[in-house]
Amino acid sequence: MADATLPAPALQADPYAVAAAQVKARRKRRDRLVNTLAYTVLVLIALIMLYPFYWTLITSFEPTGNIYEAKLLPSGFSLKNYAEMWRGTTVPFWRLILNSVIICTLGVTLTVTLATLAAYPLAKMRFPGRDLIFYAILALMVLPNEAGLIVNYITVIKLKLLSQTNFAVFDMAKQYLAVVLPGIASIVGLFLLRQAYLSVPLELIEAARIDGASELKIWRRIMLPLAMPTIAAFAIFEFVAYWNSFLWARIMLPDKELMPLSAGLLELSGTFSTNSRAVMAGAVITIIPILIVFAFGQRYFMKGLEGAVKG
Repeated sequence: MADATLPAPALQADPYAVAAAQVKARRKRRDRLVNTLAYTVLVLIALIMLYPFYWTLITSFEPTGNIYEAKLLPSGFSLKNYAEMWRGTTVPFWRLILNSVIICTLGVTLTVTLATLAAYPLAKMRFPGRDLIFYAILALMVLPNEAGLIVNYITVIKLKLLSQTNFAVFDMAKQYLAVVLPGIASIVGLFLLRQAYLSVPLELIEAARIDGASELKIWRRIMLPLAMPTIAAFAIFEFVAYWNSFLWARIMLPDKELMPLSAGLLELSGTFSTNSRAVMAGAVITIIPILIVFAFGQRYFMKGLEGAVKG
């Protein structure tokens, strides 16, 4: 028998606790529904974005059939297209890959070096008009890349990078530089590196200056190690850009033997016939190095972007 001396509310559940539990349960159901809808939308967006690559992949394995139709499975399976690219019967496949590697190595090295150097004074050195210069450079981002084609072409001509000499190796080096030089001043890289440098405590720099370190030594010994994740992320950006260089490479390289892989694949398209499946196979091969680089550098890529945004 219950104790009659206890008050009535003690004989039943606390109504406030019951109401709180009901509100919590409704909130959990609502959050579960919102998360389900959000993931459904994200999966649909991912499928829409991945389907062109999937279509390219299955088309590259087809020996015959209509390529101008949406499909989920290939009409057949053959490695003939990849074997044709491997043998280099239509285009000098291995030479194109070597050209891409040279252009990427040269471009990434010069672009990252220039961005890391230029961002330091804009972040940690005091001089009149520093912020004005930085924002003026950022304003150039509103211009499309095509707006600088004529100016870049005239600059390359003035530097005599397209003129012929008596040394074939020297001519090759000049043509590679003609592809790389117009893109080494990266505004995006300058912005990312400046933001990363801003997160470095000023006390470290002042202590190094008191100890007699030069600005170049401070940049090399302090700024570079602390900004390495952002530098790695920017290097991945630039690798993808130079590896996929197409329009400018087609303009600057009259010698088809010196073209990078992305631009050289256009040689598979003729006036009267096009080996579309070989083009698809070449496109798949072109994407593979980018996926490998991103897979190995994903941790540094995400950490670098996070550090740049926080900075």
